[in-house]
Amino acid sequence: MSRQSISKLQERLLDWYGKHRRVMPWRAAKGKMPNPYHVWLSEIMLQQTTVVTVGPYFMKFIEKWPTVEALAKAKLDDVLTAWAGLGYYARARNLHKCAVIIAKEHGGKFPASVEALMELPGIGPYTAAAISSIAFNRSAVAVDGNVERVVSRFFAIQEPLPASKETLRMHAAKLAAGNGYPGDFTQAFMELGATVCTPRKPKCGMCPWQRACQALKQGIAEQLPRKTIKAKNPVRYGKVFWIQKKSKEFLIEKRTGKGLYEGLYQLPTTEWMQDNEMAKKLPHSYNRQLHFKQLSANVRHSFTHFDLVLEIWTAQPSKGFKANKGKFVSAEEIDTYALPTLMHKVVKLCLRAKTT
Repeated sequence: MSRQSISKLQERLLDWYGKHRRVMPWRAAKGKMPNPYHVWLSEIMLQQTTVVTVGPYFMKFIEKWPTVEALAKAKLDDVLTAWAGLGYYARARNLHKCAVIIAKEHGGKFPASVEALMELPGIGPYTAAAISSIAFNRSAVAVDGNVERVVSRFFAIQEPLPASKETLRMHAAKLAAGNGYPGDFTQAFMELGATVCTPRKPKCGMCPWQRACQALKQGIAEQLPRKTIKAKNPVRYGKVFWIQKKSKEFLIEKRTGKGLYEGLYQLPTTEWMQDNEMAKKLPHSYNRQLHFKQLSANVRHSFTHFDLVLEIWTAQPSKGFKANKGKFVSAEEIDTYALPTLMHKVVKLCLRAKTT
């Protein structure tokens, strides 16, 4: 494509964005400078999470911690509790770690370059490009799933994802090159994919690039981008224990060590393994103190790389019961602890089951 053709495409996209941009709590109003803290926080939250889900969490965070320095001073437990429900908890731990570094080593100021941003915890190539472009108006190409979809259709790229990622990134860079408004262009590119060039039933009649879109000309827009068929997730199995007093308080524990739920609270659980028969035989340290009964219902949960099925075992402790660790809490105060979605599922199921 010629430089002139690309310039016209850029003008059309920016004009469309000026008229149709969505209002978001982290997005600067027209004519206003973006807040780098807001841009960074929203980009971390939006990783593998939808805009609709992120909105309330973003508002909760900036109300509790209005600046990166305030977030750096927060306790990690409090950050994890505020994050509970967003999933991918390593993001929250890196968020806090990054805030501490920004406050202590950068004087509360985010670096502007992609290279410097990528040295910070939790910031990869896409997030660094998005922050550099949106917050500091630097020329950087941020290619998320929305941009990949737009580019694959615009150029009618048949190679399936993820193999086509580098090709898509190169084409995205060509479309973005030399425009005078990098921050607006980055957001416009993403916005086009999110609201017009949607996965199903794209609104091609509303697209500012429709005349040049190769997939539209060929009638294959909805078939792109092609994706390699993903293998079915393996399944892991285990047990989770509902230990509830007559007062209705139940036992939760803080997860120690590295791993998926590091630093979060959970109900007592065994390890999770792929052999279901072996998982059924797994004991728990409370087996000697308590008489457990199995609930008829199991809890099921999907993670990115595996699915999980947990048997639920319940018991009522006697007066002499001693918990190895953890604390008894009521249903009313559970939201003050960083409990992942999986454990909230178990709590709701057990409360409905009236286990005592």
